[in-house]
Amino acid sequence: MKEFRIHGRGGQGAVTTAELIAQAAIREGKYAQAFPSFGPERRGAPVTAFARISDNPIRIRSRVYEPDVVLVLDESLLKLVPVEEGLKEDGIVVANISSGTNPLEGRLKPSQRLYSLDANRIAQEALGRPITNTTMIGALIKATGIIKLESLEEPLRERFGRLAERNLTAMQRAYESL
Repeated sequence: MKEFRIHGRGGQGAVTTAELIAQAAIREGKYAQAFPSFGPERRGAPVTAFARISDNPIRIRSRVYEPDVVLVLDESLLKLVPVEEGLKEDGIVVANISSGTNPLEGRLKPSQRLYSLDANRIAQEALGRPITNTTMIGALIKATGIIKLESLEEPLRERFGRLAERNLTAMQRAYESL
């Protein structure tokens, strides 16, 4: 089983990201779950979502405390939230970093890997807005190989309707750029 923790801000699509990842895994015949963790936060407040993907039924129903993968949709959270907390020894962080610097410098163990890309730029070009959730899914798939890129096509079309093509483009560009 692979466990994911997704960090974003309210309104950026962290919960949608978890749901789309789970839907794609289910389409591939895997077991999956996705769920948020937030209280009365408002738009822009830090939000955490979780996902699990497994070849076997998933019996755990708690939040993810020791993720295999951490996905960070908003670079500013790297300074506010200890996103690496609980990350497994050989864990992966996939982060939206546009600053050119590594805000996680010295915070990851040598066996942990960071994959970063400027998802804001890709999303702005493809969507006309810096909404990075589908862009970051492309990077996540490239970094982990946990699901196939094409498995997201139908869930994206169902979720975004006429905007699906732009989201597919953003996801594909991120996949290719990582």
